[in-house]
Amino acid sequence: MTARILATAGLLVFAVLIPVLEVNATHVFNPDWPPHARFHDVWQLLTNTGLAALCLWLVWVRGAVRLASLIGGWVMGSVVLAHALGDVYGGYVTYEGGSELALFGLPAGVLIPLAATAAFAAAALLDGRMEARRG
Repeated sequence: MTARILATAGLLVFAVLIPVLEVNATHVFNPDWPPHARFHDVWQLLTNTGLAALCLWLVWVRGAVRLASLIGGWVMGSVVLAHALGDVYGGYVTYEGGSELALFGLPAGVLIPLAATAAFAAAALLDGRMEARRG
């Protein structure tokens, strides 16, 4: 059960939290963003929300915690990787001119996905151990 809860917590980050934070004037409705950039943001939000819904089904109906954690870890780990590569392509995790909440030297926009990625890893590990005990 702990593995399912950890996976669910990670999934809720990109199913609910990120869309709530991005559907506003700084992202989806930002008049300074080119229409094509807003298109890609909405596309990413819809894709990630759909993946999270699929993963929640995998976790709670199919019991496929490790597969759901792999998918969720890929989505949230990609945020961390995009931050790490930001200097290469000129991107940054926070909106220009916006406030930046940071903890341990990391912006919250990186720390939260990093924590979700860790939750997915822990969920997969716990699920694997439970499977080994059953089998």
